[in-house]
Amino acid sequence: MHKLDDLDLKLLYELTRDGSISVPNLSKKMGINASVLYSRIKRLTKKNIIKKFTVVVDEAQLGIGVKATIGINRDPKLKDAIHKQLLQTPEIVSISEVTGRFDIMVGVHAENLEKLHNIVIDKIGKIEGIQSTETFVELQKTDKEPSYLVSK
Repeated sequence: MHKLDDLDLKLLYELTRDGSISVPNLSKKMGINASVLYSRIKRLTKKNIIKKFTVVVDEAQLGIGVKATIGINRDPKLKDAIHKQLLQTPEIVSISEVTGRFDIMVGVHAENLEKLHNIVIDKIGKIEGIQSTETFVELQKTDKEPSYLVSK
């Protein structure tokens, strides 16, 4: 774990709010010399604390009307083959091995409930070694900033 000071945390906070902000504008906003910010960003990137700069896409405008999480129980002997086939399913956006009543939780994006049903039945359900699934449809989502990013 890396030790971060208040300036690092404030910098991370600002960058997570708008990763496209220019360093000169960020310098004005934070009241910190731009050269200091450049070196901090470079150090945080080199330490892999900042893994990448990215964009947030309005997925509804791309036709994604339903998001769901699917709990999956699988045959442990077929773990790798199942994982490989899940990775090849384009509608699956995340795969997590978990503890609890499921072996795997996958995030799925679909155009509508009918398409989600087809993904669960025709794609995931037909993978050899999948023993059972349970689908949780997202009704509403509220993103919350991690406590380490709360501006002080």
